[in-house]
This record gives sequence, structure tokens and C-alpha cells, in this order.
Amino acid sequence: MAPLNNNRTLFPRWFFKLGLLLLAAGLLFGLLGALQYVVPGLFRSGLSFERVRPLHVSSVVFWIIFSASGGVLTYLQQHTGRRLYAPALAGIQLGLFACSAVSIIIAYLCGWFGGREYWEFPPVLALPFVLGWLLFLINFFCSAGSLKRQPVYVWMWVTGVIAFLFTYLESYLWLLPYFRNNIVNDMTIQWKSYGSMVGAWNMLIYGCSLFLMEKISGSQTYSRSPIAFGLYFLSLFNLMFNWGHHVYTLPTHDLVKHISYAVSMTELLILGRIIYLWKSTVTDARRYYHRSSYRLLLAADLWVFLTLLLAICMSVPGINVYTHGTHVTVAHTMGATIGINSFLLLAVAYDVLDKNAALTRWTTRGYWLTNISLLFFWLALIAAGVIRAHWQMADNPVPFSQMILQSRPFLIAFACSGAVLAAGILMMVFPLLTNKRTVIKHDSYQ
Repeated sequence: MAPLNNNRTLFPRWFFKLGLLLLAAGLLFGLLGALQYVVPGLFRSGLSFERVRPLHVSSVVFWIIFSASGGVLTYLQQHTGRRLYAPALAGIQLGLFACSAVSIIIAYLCGWFGGREYWEFPPVLALPFVLGWLLFLINFFCSAGSLKRQPVYVWMWVTGVIAFLFTYLESYLWLLPYFRNNIVNDMTIQWKSYGSMVGAWNMLIYGCSLFLMEKISGSQTYSRSPIAFGLYFLSLFNLMFNWGHHVYTLPTHDLVKHISYAVSMTELLILGRIIYLWKSTVTDARRYYHRSSYRLLLAADLWVFLTLLLAICMSVPGINVYTHGTHVTVAHTMGATIGINSFLLLAVAYDVLDKNAALTRWTTRGYWLTNISLLFFWLALIAAGVIRAHWQMADNPVPFSQMILQSRPFLIAFACSGAVLAAGILMMVFPLLTNKRTVIKHDSYQ
């Protein structure tokens, strides 16, 4: 990793800034959606749950995409010691991403739909995003140069950049009558593309995390170690097959289901072990200097463990029949999205935007509020999901309204802990949004 001579790069900073704004918006929309669980009909006339849910989901997904892109563009420069091949392309990419995100949010607010789950906006609004990702792909490969003897995080970025574009386009195959007119094929491809898409952006995030761990530890052994490449190949295998647990209830080929069961969340186990082993090599001085990023990586390590436990249970077909489509699935998604992906991306954001921001009382309290409230949030969702799972599989289920009343205490806990969770994350995000410094120069390993 060579030092980067030019210490001024605008666009990676703004990928993070806009991503953090989208995260804040996603938190507010999510809090509103949680309140609508507790107070049915709240804001039904102008901002019903049918609009709030996709607003929340799309805002959070764009937070992940913006920040992961910014992390790759920043760390790629630090890895090569050179500026991007075409900084202007990064600026155009950012503009196209922003145009797509804003137009999608406006469409939801106005009640304009036309897509599928997770991408419920009119398909035409995806065109600027696809074009922006193509520019990202061109800029990345021209900046990375030769792929010979590259560390594992570069291979993760390569895979993530290509796989995300492929799976995103695959998620729109329903526009073709051949796929849309066969409900089994349609649903299988829909869930396959979404599951693989998550695996693709995980590649980008995990690659940035491994690069960051090398910066903090001062050691370059992790990205070339057998366990790191084991993570890469398991992540690739997971990207291709782990989505199968979503379609256990569909009449698809049994081999796909068996393979998906075998590989379920093994990449998280390997990632957790990498972080665990990495902690022991970090000196006290380096822990202090990189305090914000280090603590967020530790939190992600804890949530890898908790999410892994839940994921193993959900991957058992007999249990999956009960939990599929309940709040248990939402708990798994929230644990992975907030506890793993968002914590890892915030660790990268602190490294890029302001390494010392977490030394303040404001962000320290936000860190602890976030972790504690996320645990209650997660447990409340699991409890509500268990009640619904029992109801939907019962031989003689009680009326739906009675099941909701049974779930109400947990939904209230879900909403309250969600409010504290949103406040805690915003306390960590605010210093990054107001900070004007951007750290691009690579730290010395001496």
C-alpha cells in the first residue's frame, strides 16, 4: 500500500455525506413505520404505511450503496497510491446516484409505484442508477490496474462491483413476459436476485472492513492469509447459493435448497473469527488513535455472533416454515443491516471523514445507546415474530385482531427501542455530517 500523494479528493467524501443523510432519513421513516404498528391508521391520509415502508427500505439501501461505493473509491486510491483514473466519472456517478435516490423518494411520497418488493418505484427511475454503476465499474477497473497478486479485499471489490450490477439487472427480469407469466419462476428469480444482491454489497463492505483492519493493526498479513481468502470464496459461494432459504416453500429444485442450507451464514462465522484474531494484534496506542472505527468493528463482531445464531435457526427448513414472513425475518434483516453492515460502514466513514470524532461524549453515548437499544429492538421483533408464527401455523387460529393484541406489548417495545436506536445512531452520524475534514492519505505502517 503506497502513500497517496494527492491528499484532496472531493467525491468520496460526498458519497459518505449523502449516504449518511439517507441513513438519517431511513431512520426517521423507520421510526414512523414503527409508530404505525402501535397506532394503526396514523397519517393514513398522506403518509400511510404502504408509502413509509418503501421509503424506509430504499433510504437504507441507498445508504449502504452510497457509502460502500465511497469506501471502495477512497481505499482503492490508498491501496494503489494513485488518484482515480477519472475523478470526473466519480462525480457523474455521484450525481446519477443522487438523482435516482431523490426521484425515487419523491415517487414514493407522491404514491407512484410500479415495481416489486424492495424496488417498488417505477422501473424507469432505475436507469440513472444503472448508468452510474456502469461508470463506477469502468472507473474501478481502470484505477485498479492489473489483478495479479492483489490482496483479498481487491478481489472482494471486483466481485461486488460486477455481481451487484448483474443481480440488480436480474431483479428486473419480471418485466419480460416469459418470466412474469410463470409465478414460480417469477418468485424464485425475485428472491434469488435480492439474496445475491445482498451478497454483492457485502463483498464491497467486507473488503473495505478488511482494508480498514489492516490500517488499524499496521499489519498486512490479513488480506493475504488463507482465512481471508477462505472468507472470500465462502462469500462468493454464499452470494450464489445462500438465497435458497428464501424459497424453501416454493416447488424449486431440492439441490438448491440443500446447498443453501449448507452454506447459510458461514461467511459471517469466518468474518467474526478474522475480527476476533485481529483484535489481539492491535497495540493500545493504535486502538486509541483509531478509537471510533475500532469500537464500531467490535460492535459488528458482536452482531455477527447474534445474527449468526438467528440465521442458523432460520435456515432449518422446519423452523423456516414458521418464521418466513414474520417479524423474525425482520429481526434478522435489522440485525444484519444495522448491527453488521451499518456498523462496518460507519467505521469506514469515521476513518475517512474524521478519525477522532468518537472521542467526544456525544458520540460515545450514541454508540452505547445504539448497541443497547438495538438489542431490545431485535429481541422485541423476535418475540412478535414467534407469536405470529404460532398464529399462522395453528390448526384453529384465533382472529387476526386478537393475535395483534397479543403482540402489542412487544410492538410497543419495538417502537420505543427503535426511537432510542434512531437517536443513538443520529448522535454518531451528526459529527460526521458537520465535519469538514476528509482523510484520504494512507497512514504509515512504520
